[in-house]
Amino acid sequence: MTTSPNDVPIRSADVPDAGPGNNPLSLPRVVIITGMSGAGRRTVAHAMEDLGWFVVDNLPPGLLPQLIETVRRGGQDRLAVGLDVRSREMFDQLPRVLAQLEAQGIRKEICFLEANDEAIVRRQESVRRPLPLQGASNITQAVAKERRMMSKLRADADVVIDTSNTTVHQLSYRIGHIYGSGDDQNTRFLIMSFGFKNGVPVDADMVFDVRFLPNPHWVPHLRPQTGLSVEVSEYVLGQPGAGEFLGLLEALIATVGPGYQREGKLQATVAIGCTGGKHRSTAMSEEFAERLRAKGVQASVLHRDLGRE
Repeated sequence: MTTSPNDVPIRSADVPDAGPGNNPLSLPRVVIITGMSGAGRRTVAHAMEDLGWFVVDNLPPGLLPQLIETVRRGGQDRLAVGLDVRSREMFDQLPRVLAQLEAQGIRKEICFLEANDEAIVRRQESVRRPLPLQGASNITQAVAKERRMMSKLRADADVVIDTSNTTVHQLSYRIGHIYGSGDDQNTRFLIMSFGFKNGVPVDADMVFDVRFLPNPHWVPHLRPQTGLSVEVSEYVLGQPGAGEFLGLLEALIATVGPGYQREGKLQATVAIGCTGGKHRSTAMSEEFAERLRAKGVQASVLHRDLGRE
């Protein structure tokens, strides 16, 4: 078989037969880190490196098959590759390369980072660097152009993370939740509390509103506390409808969880919101995650807006 330098196949025949977990030359798990410029791709790359992944950033897409072959022969089982749009010609190769990997039976996942225009503009102005596609245009025009280019890749992504209202530490935490538990095929749930006044998380798979519960903000001695305190938690969970609501959420996860696993969805985000993200959503998210863990479901909690009030 003749191939071009950009079409190097992974030769599965080179992989010796071996028992489960005893094959040093098995194909690695491959995660492609991509998304909007300024949305946190490098933060994700650093976080995955800290988790033990073999990470390569700014790789021309056409070199991906060769890299996978090299990593496989080196015995690495987890590879993360950062790709961006700094070269239109190289980025245009990506669909062909991904199709090639799929044809060769290589498992690849796409982690797509995005942020709203305001966040990207603010971040780019703080570092005083132009966007890759900016050229002679202004920054908002460059962002719009990049969104158009990335739309198909975003639609095909396995994980989409909106970092508009996320700190570097919160983003690293989310990456640890998604990619820090080895090759486990069970769906992991991230329970995210948030405040509606700061915007609905656009990357959530399910969004729920707990503003039907009385707000501890109007109880003077509870106002300065958060939903992490025992007193606020007991107040929120003791309200009529709180327990029934959590029971319905548990039943929902018991229904959709197995479906997510059958579809190969490794991570799902359940967002629970109140007005500011300080009291009700925080307490309910903590309790809901604890109930899921008690049933053997992998669940962690992220309080997106706690401390922003």
